[in-house]
Formats: sequence, C-alpha cells, structure tokens
Amino acid sequence: MIKILVDSSSDLTKKEAEEKGFLFVPIGISLGGKEYEDGVDLTKDEFFDLLVNGGEFPQTSQPSPQVFLDLFEQAKADGDEIIAILLSSALSGTYQSAVLAKQMADYEGIHVIDSLTATGVIRVIADYAKGLADEGRSGAEVAELTEVFKSRVHVIAMMDTLEFLQKGGRISKAAAMLGDMARLKPLITLTKDGGVGVIGKALGKNKAMSFLLKWLEEHPVDETYPRYSVFTCGTENCGQFEEKLEKHGVATEQRIQLGAAIGSHIGPNAFGIVYVEKA
Repeated sequence: MIKILVDSSSDLTKKEAEEKGFLFVPIGISLGGKEYEDGVDLTKDEFFDLLVNGGEFPQTSQPSPQVFLDLFEQAKADGDEIIAILLSSALSGTYQSAVLAKQMADYEGIHVIDSLTATGVIRVIADYAKGLADEGRSGAEVAELTEVFKSRVHVIAMMDTLEFLQKGGRISKAAAMLGDMARLKPLITLTKDGGVGVIGKALGKNKAMSFLLKWLEEHPVDETYPRYSVFTCGTENCGQFEEKLEKHGVATEQRIQLGAAIGSHIGPNAFGIVYVEKA
C-alpha cells in the first residue's frame, strides 16, 4: 500500500489528515511561553489570538528525524511505501529531517518530496499524489509525477499589514511603519525556490484585489483541479475577494485558514487563492 504523509504546514489538522487517510507529522510551535504541536493541540484561531494579542513572535521547530523514522520503520515492516510531501526546505528543516530519517531507515519504499511550498498548496499536491496511488501506480511513479505536478500549484495572497514581517526580522521597523502608513499592500507568493516572494505592491485593498485578478488572467487557472480561497484571521477581506473571483469566472470550492507556517509572517486579514495553473 502507498501512504501519503504531510506535515502540519499543509494547514490540515491531524484529524483532517487522518480522515483523508494521510499520515501526519506536526511542526512544533513555541508561543506565549508554551510549547504546542501545530494541528494537534493548537487551533488556528487560538494561534492568531496569541500572535496578535500575546506580544511574542512565535518560534517554530522542525520535527526530529526520529518522528519520521518511526513512521518509516513501520512502513518498512508492513511492506508499505510512503510519499512524504513536506514544507519547503527554504522555510524549515522539516524536509531535511525526513531525508535523514530515510537514510537511517535504509528503505527504498520511502519517497521524500520537497514541496517548495506550504499551506493549501501541499493539500492539493497530496490529493493529486493520492489519486495516482489509487490508480494503482507504483511509489516511484507517484513520486516522479508529483514532482512534476508540484510546480503548477500556486498560492497568491495579499498582506494587510507589514507588522509581522517586521517582528519576524524580515524587514525593518521603519519600513513596516512607512508601508502601513501609506496603506501599502504587498502581494506575495511562494517562489520556485520555495521562499516567500513579493510579486507586486498595491495602494489599498481594492487595488490589491485587482492586481491578483490580473495575475490570474496572466497565469490562468486549470479548473479541472480544486481552487481554495485562503485567509489568516478575519474573513471580511477573503469574502470580498471570493465575490470578485466569482465575477471573473473563478469559483472557489472551499475556504482554508492559513496556519503558523505562513500566517506568523503575514498576520491578520490576509487573503488569497490556491490554484493549479494550466499546463
């Protein structure tokens, strides 16, 4: 049997992952003087409440190689294969932990994929891989086709504030203050290298939405795959964006709340879309 493994950067909870038949590995979060397991004992709403009101910037910790090794050894004993689709190596050491665990397990049935992305993008990639496995493909085939497919899945989003980029050390305090005073809204994506990249800047929310719609025209949606709207906390902006998307012929199937992996840097009231680009 081929099993799909994701980590909590997929923004699936442990329960949701298990309902899909996925194996699940949580990423650790240190926040408010406490340690949490993302997707297990900390909800997204609780996370954003602590982020916005707690006064402390969260620290994430990658799963240890041992966490992966336990799952890999069990698969080896059972004669199963694992397709592990994990948080971008540019954002975390989670992928490296899994690679090390694979070496320790010494089992060719383990296929570790650096998604070079996060959030609902991983969810789309994992569902694609599961579909291939359900067709009866071999583990090697599933891994190979998934590696090709992952480059077509994107997330684009608007940040409502620069405050949390500043708190995370990505920009200076002065730059954050000036940007927020000017109502500057950065438009971001996850780049081909797996990092967070700015694809544009807009003055105000409405212009930001127009920018994202134009981006989708230039990078068209493949409607044979799911489209998910995404938000951090506060759904008003996301709801308005969904209405504009629908008027432009892009209907989303589900709304996904971003978690700690990306949400800690982009803060509240952010919104965007996860989609597969036409080949």
